[in-house]
Amino acid sequence: MASPSPKSPEQSERTRKYDRQLRLWGDHGQAALEGAHVCLINATGLGTEILKSLVLPGIGAFTIIDSKKISDDDIGANFFLDSESVGKSRAEIATQVLLELNSDVRGDYVDEGPEQILSNSPDFFNNFTVVITTALPEKSLIRLSKILWDLDIPLIVCRSLGFIAYMRVQTREHTVIETHPDNETPDLRLDNPFETLKNHFDSINLDELDLKDHTHVPYVVILYKYLEKWISENGDVPKNYKEKQQLRDMIRSGIRKDEHDNPIDEENFEEAIKAVNTSVGRYEVPPSVMEVLNDDCCINLTAKSKPFWIIAKAVKDFMENDGSNSLPLKGAVPDMTADTEKYISLQQVYHKQAAADAEAVWRRTVHLLRQIGRPSDAITEKDVKLFCRHASNIYIQRGSCIADEYDPKTVDASEMAQSLENPESMMVYYVVLRGIEKFQVEYNSYPGEFDDHVEPDIVKLKACISKLLMEWGCGPLAKDDYVHEFCRYGGSELHSVSAFLGGLAAQETIKFITNQCKPIHNTFIYDAVTSNSASFFI
Repeated sequence: MASPSPKSPEQSERTRKYDRQLRLWGDHGQAALEGAHVCLINATGLGTEILKSLVLPGIGAFTIIDSKKISDDDIGANFFLDSESVGKSRAEIATQVLLELNSDVRGDYVDEGPEQILSNSPDFFNNFTVVITTALPEKSLIRLSKILWDLDIPLIVCRSLGFIAYMRVQTREHTVIETHPDNETPDLRLDNPFETLKNHFDSINLDELDLKDHTHVPYVVILYKYLEKWISENGDVPKNYKEKQQLRDMIRSGIRKDEHDNPIDEENFEEAIKAVNTSVGRYEVPPSVMEVLNDDCCINLTAKSKPFWIIAKAVKDFMENDGSNSLPLKGAVPDMTADTEKYISLQQVYHKQAAADAEAVWRRTVHLLRQIGRPSDAITEKDVKLFCRHASNIYIQRGSCIADEYDPKTVDASEMAQSLENPESMMVYYVVLRGIEKFQVEYNSYPGEFDDHVEPDIVKLKACISKLLMEWGCGPLAKDDYVHEFCRYGGSELHSVSAFLGGLAAQETIKFITNQCKPIHNTFIYDAVTSNSASFFI
């Protein structure tokens, strides 16, 4: 027998280098990461921490926009800089040190302020996968937000002030196929098995098996046998705890006994008893998935529709025609106690049906592509198979434009007003941070940035916050402590807080790039003093 050809050295080296993350998001996720180009505005301590956590896993390329020179304050907050860097271009030095972390990554910088680029070359941002900002002034943020909203490019806005970290995610529409849920239930279809699965189950008679075979029957078969018996006696699947307990007792009674009438240790039966809670019930398409399939973007396709919506429409058509109102089968069988032959035999039944379902969805996808005037190779069969495998967990997130938060005519202050009624709510940090932005616009500095200005700045910051609260129709803050504390920070950045948020922001960026896992919806705030965090939709 011919030995398999060895993997190329490049491939094995890449696999070795990125092994841990390949287990998380797979080869296709890594390929998406390596094809991405991220833009960072302002290489602050927080900014470089974000890029560090993107460079190490192998982001394709990054561009830093920053016109500032390195100061003593930068060195105190930025792990990558030293005293020899003072006076040099912050963008240039940050790019150099970050590129040393991973030779696979490309990086460049623009030694200009974001205000200049937004005024002179607004098209500059058109080709980035994700744009990340740190310490961006309000005026520039609003302009950038509108540009990226129209381009449908995700924007992640980050701030690190003293012990408080803030992140705001802007995305017009973000679709996720691989959500990686914490507790994924197996797709076994025991209440209404497809024909080949029913034939497989019916070919096994538990009563006729010897003890060795009886202890190695896959628990899925045992579950089906006793569920079928339950339905014949009761007319439907067990619906509540009491009924499921009765089914468990029924399965337990099927465990063989020794000559002393003691139950024999049959792990497969114990697995079946444990699986009653998760695997027994009427099959139904999750309401969140039906919401996606009934979305206007899915029903009314156009030549500009995203591949996600085209495949979703193909799945919907499959359900209404070939699939008996069921999603394509996942095809995955959980691990269980069974001998190899019986397990593989069961596995193949599920695999073959899943492959047939995916093939049917693929044919419908190609047909839809032709209908809307797109080339038939615009979506690959591999993409369709991936979608079918994860169809029960697909997710869509629609966000709001950051610029709308800054316009009194469009801001929705109801969530803020409701949250601020609770004096312990972390929404107060959002309010103070917005007040600080107003302060910067009016006084061109952070409150408390100069030691002899701390006390007068407290009064000024309170005035900025009061003005905002009046615009939103909210009452005054319950406590002034927060205002005093932020003035004490003086706009300073703590490396440990920035490192924490940097990891989180990089994680959110990777979610957008790989289209895996649900990103944070809107606003996230972290208090390093109490180690508490909260997210809000503003």
